[in-house]
Amino acid sequence: MERERKDFADFYQRSRDNCLRAVLAGTGDRALAEDLVAEAFARAWSSWSKVSRHPAPAAWVVRTALNVRVSWWRRRRREVALDGHDQRLGEVSSGADASLLAAVRSLPRRQREVVVLRIWLDLDTRTVAEELGIAAPTVAVHLSRAIATLRAQLTPVAS
Repeated sequence: MERERKDFADFYQRSRDNCLRAVLAGTGDRALAEDLVAEAFARAWSSWSKVSRHPAPAAWVVRTALNVRVSWWRRRRREVALDGHDQRLGEVSSGADASLLAAVRSLPRRQREVVVLRIWLDLDTRTVAEELGIAAPTVAVHLSRAIATLRAQLTPVAS
């Protein structure tokens, strides 16, 4: 049991910031992202024997955090507009450019998930495909479209 605790503590220390950044990119709200990541890590700990054998435990945490958010919204069946959420996104960028975070958040959900898992968490295409339950070529298509959209949004226009 002590070995499991140490392994989980090491995993938590290594992965927490990256998982938080990934979930923050999906939510745009630091407080919400922190809550979701905390819940996901709590679930990871309760299933650590299974999660520790997962090919990408950090991706499992991010996917779980995002699933918790979706489940929450489904229970409420409606969204509540948050005034000023774009400003908060810039305030908490923690190393990422605010315009990049805003552009990633504007991507369709699946493209956003692929960017977060493939680029920010640096997972290989096969792992991303397994995590999202899609084919590897589909990951490549979503990533290509997302990058094209981000380039168009973020490349300064020469006047």
